[in-house]
Amino acid sequence: MILIGDKLIPFDKIYNISSIEEIKSTKANCIISFRYNEELLTYASQNDLNYAIIVDSIKEAIYANSLSAMYIICNKDLACSIQKIADNYMFDSKILALINSSEEIEEIAQNEIDGIIYKEVIN
Repeated sequence: MILIGDKLIPFDKIYNISSIEEIKSTKANCIISFRYNEELLTYASQNDLNYAIIVDSIKEAIYANSLSAMYIICNKDLACSIQKIADNYMFDSKILALINSSEEIEEIAQNEIDGIIYKEVIN
């Protein structure tokens, strides 16, 4: 299980961006994150960037996986639905459920989601 943002587990910094200009000013080989945006998604994919994308629907998750997102981030309820599809279609992207506290990790594990990410990491 992937744990991003947990105080006990080291993790690579994730840079939250909202424009192509912000992408250009991030460090090489870092992980960027952004809300689903077709322009940013296309740019990140075409430039082989490591990126996490925050989605609000199954359709957005399918596009994100097809365009090589490293992580697909969504709320817990949506994560359950997307994970089933990801398992069936063997997504390369990992599904991460947004959580507020470590108390939620067990629930996510029982639902067999790939991992978690704390909300404060992407805010």
